[in-house]
Amino acid sequence: MKTRLTELLGIQHPIVLSGMSWISVPELVAAVSNAGGLGILATGTLNAEQTRKAVRRIRALTDRPFGANATLYFPGARENAQALLGERVPVINFSMGKGDWIVDAAHAYGGKVIATVTTEKHARAAVSYGTDALLVTGHEAAAHGGDVSSLVLVPAIADAVAAPVVAAGGFADGRGLAAALALGAEGIAMGTRFMATQESPVHADCKRLAVEKGIGDTVYSTRFDGQPCRVMVSSGSRRAIRRGLDLKRAVFSSREIAAMLGVPYLKLALGVLASGWKNTRQLAHLANAFKAFRIATLQGDVERGVLPLGQVAGLVHDVPTVAEVIERIVAEAATAQASLARRIA
Repeated sequence: MKTRLTELLGIQHPIVLSGMSWISVPELVAAVSNAGGLGILATGTLNAEQTRKAVRRIRALTDRPFGANATLYFPGARENAQALLGERVPVINFSMGKGDWIVDAAHAYGGKVIATVTTEKHARAAVSYGTDALLVTGHEAAAHGGDVSSLVLVPAIADAVAAPVVAAGGFADGRGLAAALALGAEGIAMGTRFMATQESPVHADCKRLAVEKGIGDTVYSTRFDGQPCRVMVSSGSRRAIRRGLDLKRAVFSSREIAAMLGVPYLKLALGVLASGWKNTRQLAHLANAFKAFRIATLQGDVERGVLPLGQVAGLVHDVPTVAEVIERIVAEAATAQASLARRIA
C-alpha cells in the first residue's frame, strides 16, 4: 500500500507505532519497522546518554527507517532532541512545543520531522516552519488526545494543510486504516493496539486488561496529570483523579524523575520553579503521573498505578506478534476498500 507517508518515510505500510513512555522501547520499535511500518522510540523517560544508547540498539535490531520522539515540555527533552539529531535519527517526532530548530537541524542531514498536534492552529504553525508531516491525535486516543474526535479532526486538518496527516486515536484494525485514508489521512498511528502485542514490554496483566476492556472503560480528565488525559478506569485512576494535584507527593515523585534522568534534584527543582507557578503546577502533575504510569505499565499494578488506554481497547481481542498485527491490518484495509467500492458502485 502506497501513500504520501510511505513515500516520504521510505516505509512499506502506512502504519506508525506511537511513542509511548516505557512501552515504545527499542525492541518494539524495531519490530514495527521490520514489519514494514515506522517504529517511534519514546524518550520522555530517558536522559541524553540513554537516548543515544537506545537509538544504537534500534540500529542493531533493524536496518529499516525508524523514528524517535521528544516531548518538548518534559525536563531534559531538549537534550534528548539534540541527542537524536546528533545520532541522525531518520524521523524525529516532537510534541508540546515549537520544533522549528529540530526541523532545521534534521533537514540538514536529510531527516524527516513529524509534529504531533491536536488542533488546527498547532497544525498550521508546525507546517509553517517546514514540518514534513503531522501526527493528528483525536479524542479517542490514550493519554493526551485532543478535545475533538478523529472523525472530525483528521479531515479538518487534512483540508487545512498540505503536509501528510497521520491519524491517531481510535485505530486498531484495517477498517480504521481504510477509514483514515477516506478522511484524508495518509496513514495511522497506533498505541493501544501495539501495546497488546507479544513484543511489547507492558506487563502481562495490563495486556490482558487491554483485551478485556471495552470502549467505555476509559476516563478523560485534566485532574490526573494537569492536561486532558485518557486512562483506563480502575481503582488507581479513580483515586488519582479524585485526589488531583498533590504537591507533597510531587516532591517525592520529582526526586525519582531527577534520578531517572541523571539530573541533580536541586538543579531540576530550581529550574522548574524558575519557569513560573503555572508551569510548576503542570510539572508537579506530570511528576506524579509519570510514577503512576510506570507502576501500571511495568508492574501491572492498576491499584496504585494508572494505565493509559485508548477507547479502541474495545476493538483489541488478542495479543499477537507485531508482524501479525500489521499483516492483518493491511489485508483488512484492502478488503474494506474493495467492499466500499462495491457498495458505492
